[in-house]
Amino acid sequence: MEGLGTQLLPPEGEGLHRAVQILRAGGLVAFPTETVYGLGADARDDEAVAGIFRAKGRPSYNPLIVHLADAAGVARYARMSPVAERLAAAFWPGPLTLVLPLARAALSPLVTAGLGTVGVRVPAHPVAQALLAEFGGPLAAPSANPSGRVSPTRAAHVTEGLGGRIDAVLDGGDCDVGVESTIVDLSGPVPRLLRQGGIPQEALEACLGHPLETGSDTAPARPNAPGQLSSHYAPRATLRLNARAPEGDEVWIGFGPGCKDAAFNLSPRGDLHQAAARLFHTLRLADAEGRPIAVAPIPETGLGRAINDRLRRAAAPRPGGGDQGEAGNPFARPGDLP
Repeated sequence: MEGLGTQLLPPEGEGLHRAVQILRAGGLVAFPTETVYGLGADARDDEAVAGIFRAKGRPSYNPLIVHLADAAGVARYARMSPVAERLAAAFWPGPLTLVLPLARAALSPLVTAGLGTVGVRVPAHPVAQALLAEFGGPLAAPSANPSGRVSPTRAAHVTEGLGGRIDAVLDGGDCDVGVESTIVDLSGPVPRLLRQGGIPQEALEACLGHPLETGSDTAPARPNAPGQLSSHYAPRATLRLNARAPEGDEVWIGFGPGCKDAAFNLSPRGDLHQAAARLFHTLRLADAEGRPIAVAPIPETGLGRAINDRLRRAAAPRPGGGDQGEAGNPFARPGDLP
């Protein structure tokens, strides 16, 4: 359907039915989750999944998360251990992705980047739930933005980045959580935290009864889950972190009541949940100023861990001066990348 423009669909009734038709025909539909908007395609269809990589300019070695309506659906594609079942019972539906051993070869190998594991989650957003229930199968769905750029938390963010490259957007309003799902790898002998996200590390460890292994801060040469590249979630402007005040012509993003002179404030009252929900939209607003960006310190606790993870990756050097996600993508074609 490329070249026909991107349809903006209402999130219920005929709009939802139209979105399912597009997905069943191998098309791409962005839809809201509680974290960010995802770019959905049938996870069993090689050509549909390849369309995700092409539209985003995403490297093929970076695997995708599979979204399903419930844990019973997950068990058809991945092996659920007792630990996985415990975390699923506590946090699904919700912003938690589990990396599990593949149970069968029904998914496109492009989804898993040829690995023997797959990242799966059950989203809580009512529109995502309705879409998955009517579609009746697994949707591969990374964030609906050009690879490496700021993630979308509103339908308008999706069309700004991917308008004309995808078939449709289900407009479900603003995303409540605002940062991507937490990712826990359960494919090895001990649970390992791969990405901070919408479920705080402390909550997961309380459920498990022991600390999570966190591994290295160094980006892996070959990621086994999304969000592990060193440069990611990036605005076009440079980003300076832990800034107590702006320098030069920087746009200062504050946090808390002590940042009265900030151009933008993630949460004037110092609420990490509010800050997470506002993070990506605020980065977009600051980036539109066309100047360097400085961000005030964020507490390294609870959702602050996820916020700081996104900010550190957004501030990281970008290989070749551009989007890390553009390199080495066999599906990218001239004109596909920003």
